[in-house]
Amino acid sequence: MSERRQVKTVKIIIADDHAVVRIGLRTLLEKEADFQVIGEASGGIQTINLVKLLNPDAVILDMIMPGINGIEITRQIKKISSNTQVIILSMHANEAYVMETLKKGASGYVLKDSTGNDLVKAVREVIAGRRYLSPPLSERALERYIQISKSTGLDVYEVLTDREREVLALVAEGFSNAEIAEKLSISQRTAEVHRFNLMHKTGLKNNVELIHYAIQQGIITLKR
Repeated sequence: MSERRQVKTVKIIIADDHAVVRIGLRTLLEKEADFQVIGEASGGIQTINLVKLLNPDAVILDMIMPGINGIEITRQIKKISSNTQVIILSMHANEAYVMETLKKGASGYVLKDSTGNDLVKAVREVIAGRRYLSPPLSERALERYIQISKSTGLDVYEVLTDREREVLALVAEGFSNAEIAEKLSISQRTAEVHRFNLMHKTGLKNNVELIHYAIQQGIITLKR
């Protein structure tokens, strides 16, 4: 008697700040018999908390999220759950963006003008332990970019704590100390201390410099 092969369910979290996009992605993904969307998030901190709670197999993550950019969310997800695969959804076909997401732990990068089949393929590829880049991105183009952009020296961003990075993202988004304290469930005084420490470590002197720095690091992006 032949045994029926048991198919493993792929548990997925969708993270996008637009409800209509999340609905569309859920509908697309759940057409696959072995895909199950177990959670949705509309912001960066909510995404991170859901990963902690649900331990998904994959997170489909919009690059531009309120509060914390997709690159930083990716880094924190991989720190929390190394087995969770991250697929970035982005409008940017720039190698710099792609490289930053891969460096922070993403396994897939899908452009927003890709087909639904591309996204399904991306999920299957990363779950199988492979990397997926949607056309026209390619491994060869990334290799060329790496050769051009290689540099040495310590990146100041790497010495910031997780909380300082969260505060950096929120300050760059225009939130006040009081608003940051509320969003992160800390006291206003603690928010002020984190803000002072990150300014001191980075050598930034004002909010304009901080915003420019956050954009350069890929923590936030220019508004759509």
